Amino acid sequence: MARRHHKVLAPKGTVPRPPPEGPAPTLLVLHAAELVTLAGDERPRRGKEMRELRVLEDGALYAVEGVIRDVGESRALAGRYENASEVIDAAGKTVIPGFVDAHTHLVFAGSREHELEWKAEGMSYQEIAARGGGIGLTVQETRKESDDGLYTSARARLDTMLAHGTTTVEAKTGYGLSVPDELRLLSVLERLQEAHPATVVPTFLGAHAIPHEYEGRGDEYADLLVREALPSVAAKTSARFCDVFVEDGYFTGDQARRLLSEAEHLGLSGKVHADEFSDGGGAALAAEVGAVSADHLVHASPEGIRKMTEHGTIAVLLPAASLASRIPFAKARHFVEMGVPVALGTDFSPNCWTESMALVASLAAHQLGLTPAEALTAATINAAYAVGLGREVGSLEVGKRADLLVLDVPDHRHLAYRIGGRVVETVVKDGRVVLHRSP
Repeated sequence: MARRHHKVLAPKGTVPRPPPEGPAPTLLVLHAAELVTLAGDERPRRGKEMRELRVLEDGALYAVEGVIRDVGESRALAGRYENASEVIDAAGKTVIPGFVDAHTHLVFAGSREHELEWKAEGMSYQEIAARGGGIGLTVQETRKESDDGLYTSARARLDTMLAHGTTTVEAKTGYGLSVPDELRLLSVLERLQEAHPATVVPTFLGAHAIPHEYEGRGDEYADLLVREALPSVAAKTSARFCDVFVEDGYFTGDQARRLLSEAEHLGLSGKVHADEFSDGGGAALAAEVGAVSADHLVHASPEGIRKMTEHGTIAVLLPAASLASRIPFAKARHFVEMGVPVALGTDFSPNCWTESMALVASLAAHQLGLTPAEALTAATINAAYAVGLGREVGSLEVGKRADLLVLDVPDHRHLAYRIGGRVVETVVKDGRVVLHRSP
């Protein structure tokens, strides 16, 4: 194959290409003003480690068939791999790992823009749900939508996420809330896994809310999930996680323990929507049951945080959700100082419609109290561990997938500094340029 040397060789525009057939070309990235590797031990970063980005100036990276084979200085790699079939000249730019979005609700029908008017009137999340909005409304719309309709809308959202630099996405169900509909949502996610360049990590969230047909009978619905849903999910789908929304009016701690225990028995790792609107003991519960992560954590107690530290539970913080729900922001510094690994996610959903992890990193720095380096760590390597892929993605190291972004900024701090800025110029997934924005 003839070598193509270019500033960036890529399709123009913002619509990603589908996964191509055949092996990826050999790829050489040269002259990055900063190549942010995030290299380190095979575990999530915590405490002071979250500021250790392992940056190479005039950095370079070489990948073969979608896997990183060498990382170092440009002067060394330029001569060593002069026959690379594709070359990206990243002079004056910053190269980072692809974003990992550790918490999304990707598959649903409809939208809830009218709820902004209710929020302006001061209505809470729970009051909106009681008025006929919230999760219940989206469940109604989702149950009526066809499989193809759900797939088409979810794929468009995933396209937008990839255009914003997200190369790996955790995606929850939770808008079916019946065994057939939850399985249907998982089948949509499996179609996306096969057809889309981004990596999709499915999570079963049948315990997102009590469906209307089980109103006042939460224990019966939890029984249904344990007896019928979880065995089918484990046997028939590619779901890797089981999540439970532990909150007053949703699921109790006892119900969550039962669900997560059965999920673990069936081979699904646990996650918990914890302490979003009140201190319901979700952080401590997640730690006690061995969940991989506890998410939201706005009202997590000191005791809950301490237990997360002891058990190595990852805190997935969701500042865009706090913004959308008009609630306080999680106290990220408490988690960092207590030694809890912090990750980030968009919480993309009908309630929190943002596909941009760059925006979330900015919010983390401006509202959660993370430094730019900590926010970048939380959006990449720690998020990768939160979705079970920390040994495959999230850092630019030999043996990992060549998932990376070229940012049109001179150093990594601009990612958090430019609130809502258009900083992602080029997206590389598995060693292929899948998207490039022209200047």
